[in-house]
Amino acid sequence: MKNKEDPAPIAPAVVHDGVDHLATTEASAEENGKNPFLLALGERVRALRSRRGMTRKALASLANVSERHLANLEYGVGNASILVLQQVAQALPCSLAELIGDVTTTSPEWLLLRELLSGRDEAALRRVRLAVGELLGTGGAHARSSSIALIGLRGAGKSTLGQMLAEDLGFAFVELSREIEKFAGCSIAEIQGLYGQNAYRRYERRALEEAIQIYPEAVIATPGGLVSDAATFNLLLSHCTTVWLQADAEDHMKRVVAQGDMRPMAASKEAMEDLRGILAGRAAFYGKAEFTLNTSAQPLDATFAKLREVMRGALGLPV
Repeated sequence: MKNKEDPAPIAPAVVHDGVDHLATTEASAEENGKNPFLLALGERVRALRSRRGMTRKALASLANVSERHLANLEYGVGNASILVLQQVAQALPCSLAELIGDVTTTSPEWLLLRELLSGRDEAALRRVRLAVGELLGTGGAHARSSSIALIGLRGAGKSTLGQMLAEDLGFAFVELSREIEKFAGCSIAEIQGLYGQNAYRRYERRALEEAIQIYPEAVIATPGGLVSDAATFNLLLSHCTTVWLQADAEDHMKRVVAQGDMRPMAASKEAMEDLRGILAGRAAFYGKAEFTLNTSAQPLDATFAKLREVMRGALGLPV
């Protein structure tokens, strides 16, 4: 018998052995003329509603949407706005990420972990990250080699200071950008132009993995965007002592131009605004480094002396 509170859906379900099943594969979605993402979204809404023991009428009322609109959403024929999805998420209640299908919401264990970590400060989250790395054998405080990784935006001084530090310590110096080009057999610009950003990130991770494996003692100058890939950055943090070479935006620009790259000067005002935006967007990630050194605060020799002192202290070497 049909529940009066649950009106018939706008799109029919597929019935097998008396049980309603939605076509969830892409092939089935195409046969039904439906978008696979919208079908999966609708399934999650129905599953979450069932888990809460709510009728469609009750959820529609709490979310302040019509039952017909909600039925369309649940059966993959309604392309709801982000505001409607937010209302549905609040009414269920669940996170918008869970509704959309974020990987960290795909099982009870993921959801329990999210709840445990929710509201924790950065220091607590860092301790958890290190503990998880040790537990899973993917790195942690005790897995680190003697390698040092310099991170920061282009023009921070990673190559110059990195070579000086490697020579002082007797370590190998690894310019990761050059290693990436060796793997690819072409320049970084060509990698990104021909194969795209995803291919570049794969080469970047491969180059870092090999550098860590081959050089137990090295100073690694990393590309500025490495922190954009969480998996690669996690690998770096787990296996290297990290230093953020921080500089003012104006110094970054001057140094890039001094290296022979005149592109920023084509639209200097816009370029400077973009540079400041990139710095602001990456600062929280660069800030995960164990040490920070401002390379704009003093001349090169004084900057190196400070870097040398800090790194020798970190490695337990005489200053």
